[in-house]
Amino acid sequence: MLIKIRNLLLVFVLAVFTTPWVNAASEDTWEDISDVGVASLLGTALILPATRRDWEGLRQASYSIGAAAGVTLISKALVDEERPNNKDNDSFPSGHTANAFSSATTLHRRYGWQVGFPAYAVATLTGIARERAREHHWYDVVAGAALGSVSGWYFTDAFSSSVQLTPWVDSKGGGLAVSMRF
Repeated sequence: MLIKIRNLLLVFVLAVFTTPWVNAASEDTWEDISDVGVASLLGTALILPATRRDWEGLRQASYSIGAAAGVTLISKALVDEERPNNKDNDSFPSGHTANAFSSATTLHRRYGWQVGFPAYAVATLTGIARERAREHHWYDVVAGAALGSVSGWYFTDAFSSSVQLTPWVDSKGGGLAVSMRF
């Protein structure tokens, strides 16, 4: 019961802090939204396991986030892609989005869809905000999301396997498979 209340509180807090910015008018506001989104997901992915004394989950979150950040930095150094706002040539891939999706995927894999669903919502908002702020092209955001998701799936084991959500993609589309163990 305590876990359900904590998860509902997390969803409420995320909704309250992200909803007012959905109609953001300026690029600076969108940039602020992306900063808050990625910081809240990184913090949640690292603090939640610590508060539950889930040291294995903390280790896995650290590996997932660290790998996504490392691959992003290497990719930015190797790929010379100019940002839409012409600020610099570090557009590809989106580091904010990679970190947001590695955190969200880790939270989903480790603690289930109840935590993963709102985390993915915030990660998606973070990616959209990076594109709206003109910090990244849409394909930079998609690459960051893929990189972060792969990192999260690779490094994170499920804490409970009773209900799992698994994304899938094939040549005709994609979706989300739900599986439940009885």
